Amino acid sequence: MAGKFCVTIASSRESNDRVTLGFVVANAALGSDKETLVFLSADGVWAAVKGEAEKVSIGAPFAPLKELVDKFIAGGGKLLVCTPCLKKRGIEPDALVAGAAPAGGAALVEWLAESPSCVGY
Repeated sequence: MAGKFCVTIASSRESNDRVTLGFVVANAALGSDKETLVFLSADGVWAAVKGEAEKVSIGAPFAPLKELVDKFIAGGGKLLVCTPCLKKRGIEPDALVAGAAPAGGAALVEWLAESPSCVGY
């Protein structure tokens, strides 16, 4: 099952469930041999800030967020973080976890132009 898949996540601190489920689905896409992008926007950007994922664990049967993010990055997933959303929250790019990169909306549009398969949390 080759192809691309995208997961957009706009919640983290505001909804630990949504950010966790987004990364569960993203890892499932990687496990299905999909080239996978997670695009974090709005409150979701916090999931890529050093020390933040460690604070999120919604309990069984879900793995803690840190484990899900680490698995996604180690598995070759692409993690982009909305640059304007970072600026709005006063988050500097060097505060992001290794493997995450700031990006504008054009990067998301470009990805979706190549593959419209996307789910949002």
